[in-house]
Amino acid sequence: MNIKNINGALFAMTLVTASAGFTSCEDEPDKYEVAGGTPTIDYVRPVDAASKDSLLTGASLNNTICIVGRNLRSVTKINFNDQSAVLNTSYMTDNTIIVTVPKAIPNEVSDKIYFITNKQDTVAYDFKTIVPAPTINSMSNEWAAPGEEVTIKGDYFLDYDNSHLTIKVGDNYTIPYEDLKISQNSIRFNIPEDMPKHEPITITTINGTTKAGFRYMDNRGILFDFDNMTVGGTESGKFKHGWHATTMANDETSLSGNYIQLGNGSSTMDSKTWDEGNFAFEYWAGEWNGTFNGQDRKLNDIADFSDWSNKSLKFEMCIPKDYPWQAGPMQIMFAGIDKVSNRDGNQFTAGANNNWYQNPQEWPRAIYMPWNNNDGSYDTDGKWITVTIPFTDFIYRCDGNKATSSFGSVEDFASITFFVWKGAIKDASVLPDGIKCTPIIKIDNIRVVPNK
Repeated sequence: MNIKNINGALFAMTLVTASAGFTSCEDEPDKYEVAGGTPTIDYVRPVDAASKDSLLTGASLNNTICIVGRNLRSVTKINFNDQSAVLNTSYMTDNTIIVTVPKAIPNEVSDKIYFITNKQDTVAYDFKTIVPAPTINSMSNEWAAPGEEVTIKGDYFLDYDNSHLTIKVGDNYTIPYEDLKISQNSIRFNIPEDMPKHEPITITTINGTTKAGFRYMDNRGILFDFDNMTVGGTESGKFKHGWHATTMANDETSLSGNYIQLGNGSSTMDSKTWDEGNFAFEYWAGEWNGTFNGQDRKLNDIADFSDWSNKSLKFEMCIPKDYPWQAGPMQIMFAGIDKVSNRDGNQFTAGANNNWYQNPQEWPRAIYMPWNNNDGSYDTDGKWITVTIPFTDFIYRCDGNKATSSFGSVEDFASITFFVWKGAIKDASVLPDGIKCTPIIKIDNIRVVPNK
C-alpha cells in the first residue's frame, strides 16, 4: 500500500472529526460546563433584584437565595448543614448560583453552607438555616367531645427534650404535654375534660409561637346549629325555609344535638340525579315565595360577612362507612334576597330551567367533592370532621367551569343552598361522573369565620 495515500486518508479523517467537533460546539454555545479549581464565596443576597444590595446571613427553610462569588461553576453539590440542595445549572454561572434552601429540617446544625466540587474539595461558608415557627392548617374536628381524639395538622411541630412543644387554649390553659403525640406534621391528643371552649389556640416551639385560625367549639358566626332555631323553621320534624324540607335528626350519632341529613341510605346519587327532596338544604331569607317582608333574617344580619375574601364557610360533617359518598358534587351557593323573592316571575323557584342552580353566568358557588380521589369514594368512618371552604373558592358555575361573576357586597350572602348534583350546561360540564351510590351526609354547625 502507498504510505502517502494512508497519510492522506488519516489527515482527511482527522479533518472530518475536528469539523464535527467544531460544529457540535457551535450548536451548543451555551452548554453548561463544570469548571476546575475551587469556588470563592463573597456574599449571599435575596433573589429579588430590588433587594440585591441587602446581604443575608441566614434564610428560612424552602426560601430561595442568590449566592455571589467567583468560579462558582466548579460547584457540583451544595449542602445546607447536612441537607442537600437541588442544583439547576440554568441558574448557575461563574459568579452567581440561585438555589432554594432545603425544606427538610437538619439533623446536625453547623450553621454553614458546604460547597463541594467534582473532586470532592469542600468550601464552607457561615450561613444560618432558620426553621420557621409552627404552621397550623386544621383540626380534624373543632367540635369534638371531651375524651375524643383529634388531630391538628400543619408543619414544623418540633419537640426537643430541652424545649417541649406546648399548646395553649386561651391565656391560662395548657394541654398536658404527656397527652400529646407529636410528629413534624401532626399532633394527636384526646380533648381534655376541662379544655376551655371558644378560645384561641396557640402552638409554641423553640422556633416561635403561632395562633391557629380555628377555635375549639368555635361559636363565631354561627348560621345554623339546628338546636336554637333563630332562623328557619320546621315542618313535620324537618328543617324548612325554602322550597324543600331537609331531614333533621338527633340520635346517638349526633355531634351536638340536632343535625341535618342529605340522603337516606336508599336514595340513589349518580351523574344524572336531580333530587332536591333528598339531597338539598335551603335557607331562603324572608318570605321567599313572595316579596321580601323583612321576616326570617338575612344571613348577613346574623354573621359578619365583611372582608369575605379572608373568611371561610365551615361545618361539621359525618358520613357512615356503610353509606359512602361516591358521586354528585356538593354545590354550595349564597344569594341576595333579590334572587329568592318573587322577582321576574319568581326566578329562583320557577323550576329546573330557570333557577340559580343552573344559571351559567350569575351564580358563583363552591364545589365540594372529597370523593374525587384515588379511591373514588369518601366516608368519615362514622366520625364527625370539620370541613373548611374558603370564600375565595366560591368561583365556579354549576358545571365546574369558572363563573363570570363574583360576590359584590355582603347583601349577596342573605340566603344559602346546599345541593348535591352534577351540574351541566349544554354538555359543558368538567365535573367527574363518580359511581352510583346511596350516601348519607350529616351536617351541623354551619358558620362563617375568619381565616386567621
